Amino acid sequence: MEPGAGGRGSGCGAKLVAACVIGGIVLGSSVLALRLSGPVAIPSLPPVEALRRRFSRRRRRPVRVYMDGCFDMMHYGHCNALRQARALGDELIVGVVSDDEIIANKGPPVTPLHDRMIMVRAVKWVDDIIPDAPYAITEDFMNKLFNEYNIDYIIHGDDPCLLPDGTDAYALAKKAGRYKQIKRTEGVSTTDIVGRMLLCVRERSASDSYNHSSLQRQFSHGHGQKIDDSGSGSGTRISHFLPTSRRIVQFSNSRGPGPDSRIVYIDGAFDLFHAGHVEILRLARELGDFLLVGIHTDQTISSTRGQHRPIMNLHERSLSVLACRYVDEVIIGAPWDVSKDMITTFNISLVVHGTIAENMDFMKDDLNPYAVPMAMGIYRRLESPLDITTSTIIRRIVANHEAYQKRNEKKEASEKKYYDSKSFVNGE
Repeated sequence: MEPGAGGRGSGCGAKLVAACVIGGIVLGSSVLALRLSGPVAIPSLPPVEALRRRFSRRRRRPVRVYMDGCFDMMHYGHCNALRQARALGDELIVGVVSDDEIIANKGPPVTPLHDRMIMVRAVKWVDDIIPDAPYAITEDFMNKLFNEYNIDYIIHGDDPCLLPDGTDAYALAKKAGRYKQIKRTEGVSTTDIVGRMLLCVRERSASDSYNHSSLQRQFSHGHGQKIDDSGSGSGTRISHFLPTSRRIVQFSNSRGPGPDSRIVYIDGAFDLFHAGHVEILRLARELGDFLLVGIHTDQTISSTRGQHRPIMNLHERSLSVLACRYVDEVIIGAPWDVSKDMITTFNISLVVHGTIAENMDFMKDDLNPYAVPMAMGIYRRLESPLDITTSTIIRRIVANHEAYQKRNEKKEASEKKYYDSKSFVNGE
């Protein structure tokens, strides 16, 4: 062994012995102190429920946003506004303005509150609704939104919403710093749609020698009468809708049917998408796992229902149907006949049709479009919950022609001002 090695080993051993002795003394003293002082309570771990509550409080509260509107004759522009609003928060609460408030601020509504609530509730981006909402955001109602409904932000489009006295309906929300703006959907409004029907009335009353092309063809190509410079309401702003693939993707569901899904198919025009459409789609969806909706072409509808139909063109009608929470997928430009090849291609298990429709004479026709599914035993008629058709809506406009004409003249002037002075707004 080298010199000095034994000295280092002896030193380490002595230190170890000393550490053990000191540790024993400390431990013994601690035990003696515990005995002299009596039992000591050891704190228990918090219960699982307490931990869960504490964790829940630490999690971020969902951001709740509010958007209101008349949603009269609801269309894809309304739906796109609700989609944009929902994207600004986690939960979207929608206020549906009462009939009396609409009459006081805009004129007679085309669609009653009950039907408008069905329409709004069916939009897939809506989490809850508030019926009979006021037209203007008053201080009392704003406090109710913030305190009772836990609303974080109030949403509206970039187009102005003015009260009869010319003041901004959302002034208080803006002042409170709880207002957010979305981009208005170009090319459509309730005023546009009512104007199309009023144009239809004017064309029908015109002399037979005055040759008019199909309204459907005008709408599809963006032609038709325009608003003159004075905003006198001599015409209406016909469809300026420019369909894009991105908009269709935004409205579409990202999922398809599973391998064993029961696929239900229903087709139709779905023109002026209304509460009757929503309710029959709801019933159809309950019969399976996946609802496929066929939207007929403009040409098909014109040939079966007259040259003044449809009021809305194919892409407008498709977006309205896609926004419905009961619909999984649509066929844009579906054939009139439901063929064996089509049933096989889409793996359709059941074909349905409502009892309320514009024309039920097809059942007596030799060219019955549902002959194949009937022969296969996969056709079913559904009792329509509401007695509403597109013609019902048009008759309401015709019956109150003068009232709606006055309403449109006022709205057309304000919309012309918006279009003339608008600037780009970032949004979807």
